[in-house]
Amino acid sequence: MDFQLTEEHLMIQKAARDFAVNELLPGVIERDEHQKFPAEQIKKLGELGFLGMMVSPKYGGAGLDAISYVLAMEEISKVDASASVVMSVNNSLVCWGLETFGTEEQKQKYLVPLASGQIIGAFMLSEPEAGSDATSQRTIAEDKGDHYLLNGTKNWITNGNSASVYLVMAQTHPEKGSKGINALIVEKNMPGVTIGAKENKLGIRGSDTHSVMFQDVKVPKENRIGEDGFGFKFAMKTLAGGRIGIASQALGIASGAFELALKYSKERKAFGKEISQHQAIQFKLADMATRIEASRLLCFKAALDKDHHRDYTLSSSMAKVFSSETAMWVTTEAVQVHGGYGYVKEYHVERLMRDAKITQIYEGTSEVQRIVISRSILS
Repeated sequence: MDFQLTEEHLMIQKAARDFAVNELLPGVIERDEHQKFPAEQIKKLGELGFLGMMVSPKYGGAGLDAISYVLAMEEISKVDASASVVMSVNNSLVCWGLETFGTEEQKQKYLVPLASGQIIGAFMLSEPEAGSDATSQRTIAEDKGDHYLLNGTKNWITNGNSASVYLVMAQTHPEKGSKGINALIVEKNMPGVTIGAKENKLGIRGSDTHSVMFQDVKVPKENRIGEDGFGFKFAMKTLAGGRIGIASQALGIASGAFELALKYSKERKAFGKEISQHQAIQFKLADMATRIEASRLLCFKAALDKDHHRDYTLSSSMAKVFSSETAMWVTTEAVQVHGGYGYVKEYHVERLMRDAKITQIYEGTSEVQRIVISRSILS
């Protein structure tokens, strides 16, 4: 196996790192404090091609591989996970789902502006009583012949207010269970769409998380993705790629915290020498670096499986569960290395610790990922 990144990979990694440092780092604490969506920064990310990285240039994307996506996600997440989650949803869930399963007309109308960063999208599966249980959809899409009548509520929607296009999972045939679910493309400005209040969150506070309500929204039949009843399969296949994005985000959060802890350990003195010279701190740094490297390799494995058109359900679940738990552990240790300063916002690590927690929850909790993994290895 060749673990050497190509020249193109290194260029993408550097471009993402430069953007994170120059565009995202200034003001990141203020955006977190005031729950401010990084609208200007997201627009620039789109202009640079980071919102449609794996989409074919035919549809306005950059035509890059999944490894490039992992590298860019890590670098952006080191600095601002609120920005990287926008990038993750638009790339992994919305653009990929449309390019892979959408009609040519849907791609031209929606994928082109999404991949080129003119607009951003949102993926709507979770509901008040249906988070990880994707089969229990209460949102109803009633078949009215040439259109669907959409009614229901979606919760915890990233880009809920900032997105122009929604991919909505809704139940059309309740008697068929999961086989009666459809995936619909809904435009934010369609009559009957209402945006709820922004969630006041522990972490990724700059991201735009809302509930979205649908009341008698008329969705044209041509906005259905795939055949009637394809919605559940669409969601499961799309979320497998989404786990690569979130695993990469968790990897970046951990990497960012580690780099800050390493730098601080070489500057802070205690008992007459830098704390990096104390074995207790050295052991922490060694364990942090080891877990991060293992997470990175798991992310690369999942990305390679996707690039080579292999089933990546198992590898993406492994990457997601391990990287998210690594992020939580590493950020907590980074705060510990900083001591009292780790509790202070200007040192960034407390924010990274808060951001890390959500990576264990969204795109399927760690418990759900363990179910996926166990089913795979036992089958």
